[in-house]
Amino acid sequence: MNGNSSPGRLFLLLITLFLCAAVPTDSHAITIQKWMAQTVYVPVYSHIYADSRFKDKPFQLTAILSIRNTDMEKSFTLEKVDYYDSTGKLLSHYLKKPLLIGPLASTRFIVPEADTLGGSGAKFIVSWRSQEAVTEPIIEGIMIGTKMQQGISFVTNSQILSGSTGK
Repeated sequence: MNGNSSPGRLFLLLITLFLCAAVPTDSHAITIQKWMAQTVYVPVYSHIYADSRFKDKPFQLTAILSIRNTDMEKSFTLEKVDYYDSTGKLLSHYLKKPLLIGPLASTRFIVPEADTLGGSGAKFIVSWRSQEAVTEPIIEGIMIGTKMQQGISFVTNSQILSGSTGK
């Protein structure tokens, strides 16, 4: 048997090739997509059915729409924050005029627990725009409700309906 083709050398060669392939290169670098504008859908719930024994008694929730600018240098402008019910009927324009959200700044809009008009299929449609491309904002719905000794809270994520990357 030739010393250059021993099983040990072959094993070392395979391990070396595997490790070289596993090392990240610039081609594997994470690319953060930047946006000039988006319209997003955010599901929220004015109530849920927490117990099957109480089908006619929904558990009321406060819904919070949270909008966070993740860009450390650039602002964006909220242009629309509209609230719709389960049937798709527009209930309210939460934004009366455009609102500038600065770098790393946040804002929120609250649907009080007593507001039951949205139903279990309520949603927000949010539109924003920027003069320069910015990192994608975090736009979420946060629901919370407490009754006696029961507490429920959960988060929903936004879904992009349309957008522009400026490319």
